[in-house]
Amino acid sequence: MLYLWLVLIGLLTYLLFKRLYTPKYLKTLTQEEFIKGYRKAQLIDVREPREYEGGHILGARNIPLSQLRQRIKEVRPDQPVYLYCQSGARSRQAATILKKKQNVEDLNHLKGGFRKWTGKIKKK
Repeated sequence: MLYLWLVLIGLLTYLLFKRLYTPKYLKTLTQEEFIKGYRKAQLIDVREPREYEGGHILGARNIPLSQLRQRIKEVRPDQPVYLYCQSGARSRQAATILKKKQNVEDLNHLKGGFRKWTGKIKKK
């Protein structure tokens, strides 16, 4: 019984770490830093379409994390990529996929995600 609890605690710790860990190749940017660079980059909102339509950063393309593997060729590896989601967790996952599958070098994401954004937005 104790062994089962230890395995369960270990698994939960691993999953939590994996979800919160930001890899070294991904730069976490404050809103001010994000604003300075996103107009010269590929700005990608990795939230689901209904979230995107409810409001998104002006100029962002919607490539949901759930579709990223199928739509990976839409992201150019030779240009900077600025990612955001609602809180930052999905953009970290998207960065991992883009690094492994598309070999994107310049990966950035918005600290705190869209829920912390106070800049211009567009609603559909």
